[in-house]
Amino acid sequence: MDPFLVLLHSLSTSLSSSELTELKFLCRGRVGKRKLELVQSGLDLFSVLLEQNELEPKRPELLRELLGSLRRHDLLRRLDDFEAGAAPGEEDLRWAFDIVCDNVGRDWRRLARQLKVSDAKIDGIEERYPRNLSERLREALRMWKNTEKENATAAQLVHALRACRLNLVADLVEDAQPVPGAVNESGAMSPMQWDPTVSSSEAP
Repeated sequence: MDPFLVLLHSLSTSLSSSELTELKFLCRGRVGKRKLELVQSGLDLFSVLLEQNELEPKRPELLRELLGSLRRHDLLRRLDDFEAGAAPGEEDLRWAFDIVCDNVGRDWRRLARQLKVSDAKIDGIEERYPRNLSERLREALRMWKNTEKENATAAQLVHALRACRLNLVADLVEDAQPVPGAVNESGAMSPMQWDPTVSSSEAP
């Protein structure tokens, strides 16, 4: 099945009836009243948005906006994971994003600027996540990866971290970088383990 459809199904099954009602309300300007009356699940709503070209795998901004309105950061994380996944010719950086988000904390703006995320986008991220430093940084990393595509690599991320004098975090990323050809007992690719003992600072 299409990975994006798998994601939408996963999101749909995690929505409560009240959250579905709120999503339908938020989509009133995009979906006709009659169609909304027929929507019985999140997947129904997503399907309508797909049919109307309001939602696409390469343009998930509306989906991000809707989930943000629900304050479902767990579901936003699933969307982040989908977008961080490796497209052909791109490096899968989900493991690196996890390390950086768990350890950078209040220095997230400096790192975002080093990755050439604009101040306007940084301000927008702050508005969406006023009290969650980790989610702010994760979205900045996602924007960087979407812009740089195949040029977004763990090596480039480490370079940016060191430019910000975040050498400890850079070391963690380097130490955890998957070893090409390394396999676990089941034969699947397995990254080296990393020590997440340093947690990010929480916003006041």
